[in-house]
Amino acid sequence: MHRLIDGITHWNVGVGHVVRWLLVIMVGIGSANAILRYASTSLGANLSSNGLIELQWYLFAAVFLLGAPYTLIRNRHVRVDVFYGRLSGRQQAWVDLGGTLGFLLPFSIFGVVTSWPLVRQSFAIGEMSPDPGGLLRWPVKALVPLAFALLALQSLAQLRDAVRRIREEAP
Repeated sequence: MHRLIDGITHWNVGVGHVVRWLLVIMVGIGSANAILRYASTSLGANLSSNGLIELQWYLFAAVFLLGAPYTLIRNRHVRVDVFYGRLSGRQQAWVDLGGTLGFLLPFSIFGVVTSWPLVRQSFAIGEMSPDPGGLLRWPVKALVPLAFALLALQSLAQLRDAVRRIREEAP
């Protein structure tokens, strides 16, 4: 079981590294599209593309959604730190355990369950953007259940780590 959980964390770290490059690509596409849009007015020809704009949006969605498990691994997620920072390591582990079991894991499972039918439907009908030159919609919609599934799996690793910290710092 430990190898599986370690594998999940390793996988999510790899996804996090891919997301870094997606961010660079997203900025490059946004910059290129802005330059093309301004060049269009100078040249009198439309050089920009709805497809490029949508690709930039899709990459933003990928960065935001797929970066969440990596952010959790690196402990860079949003946390209400009013009291947490003053707690002992064992108390923090209990808060992490409760937060993961009570909020993160159920929320992640809910995200997968509620978003998957929308992806299936979008794929089944071949949903396209209504904009001229737009992209297929199901690939970006598929990022939602994928991201929540990765987050749910990572929450299992977080649970294991919290339990380990509670046991190590037993009174």
